[in-house]
Amino acid sequence: MLAIRIHATGGPETLQVDDIPVPAPAAGEVRIRVEAAGLNFIDTYQRSGLYAVPLPFTLGAEIAGIVSAVGAGVTEFVPGDRVATAKASGGYAAEALAPAAHVVKIPAGVTTSTAAALMLQGLTAHYLVSDTFALKAGDSALIHAAAGGVGLLLVQLAKRRGARVIATVGTEEKVALARAAGADEVIVYTREPFTAAARNFTGGRGVDVVYDAVGKDTFTGSIDSLRPRGMLVSFGNASGPVPPFAPLLLAQKGSLFFTRPTLVHYTQTTAELRARTDDLFGAVLAGTLQVRIGATFKLTAAAEAHRALESRGTTGKVLLVP
Repeated sequence: MLAIRIHATGGPETLQVDDIPVPAPAAGEVRIRVEAAGLNFIDTYQRSGLYAVPLPFTLGAEIAGIVSAVGAGVTEFVPGDRVATAKASGGYAAEALAPAAHVVKIPAGVTTSTAAALMLQGLTAHYLVSDTFALKAGDSALIHAAAGGVGLLLVQLAKRRGARVIATVGTEEKVALARAAGADEVIVYTREPFTAAARNFTGGRGVDVVYDAVGKDTFTGSIDSLRPRGMLVSFGNASGPVPPFAPLLLAQKGSLFFTRPTLVHYTQTTAELRARTDDLFGAVLAGTLQVRIGATFKLTAAAEAHRALESRGTTGKVLLVP
């Protein structure tokens, strides 16, 4: 079967089209015929070597498609089921494996593409606003990269919880997308300092929480945008990892909280995973959550898709289609 693998870490040119055997599901696994694979920054981190993986390696954890086989002990899925997961092994391929405990059925009325777009980025946005910093009515949140895949969902879910949102985007063209998602104010961070804007947005106090997937380039400004005892939630490294800093900085800036969450710790049980996906799918079906598919690439154009994502020229979700 067709698969996109890396044999060495580096730039997008390291992504190779390989012909590999169709995998057989082990006990407790399902095999999924991939109809859409989500492209995520973690894929670029693995490809570049920022996150170490065994080589050769087939990228891709977020997929949606049709169950084609089940392993021993799997009873709740059968071939033909429409499913999605954020825990696939080798999702940049025609077929991929996933633990049955981390697979969910796609309800009627939700497209396969939408399900693929929600599994990693949607679940991430969900736990960020509901658990990492549990937003409530009246809270203020600064959301970076608000026109991206996670960002657009994050803005909508934050507004659903009653928060006031100030969002940053990289270009004027992305302002309308962030506003349409519900942001109360949108800053083009390449044109004006977002820290001053965040202070103005809160009458000088500082925001309650910053959700930051950008990393290195926004770290200092994010810290300076927070109120005393506010929280910086750093959940990505689009511009590079946050540089080392002394914990004393958090005290000096207002007894701040800093956390670096990851999805695996917010979907530790099947029940928790399915409660989150049920909420997300329910919101899609109710029309209260819009999922933007910003670009779709053929699987064999994975290198082109990586370049587009890393240039920050994309909006919404980027999908690969075998």
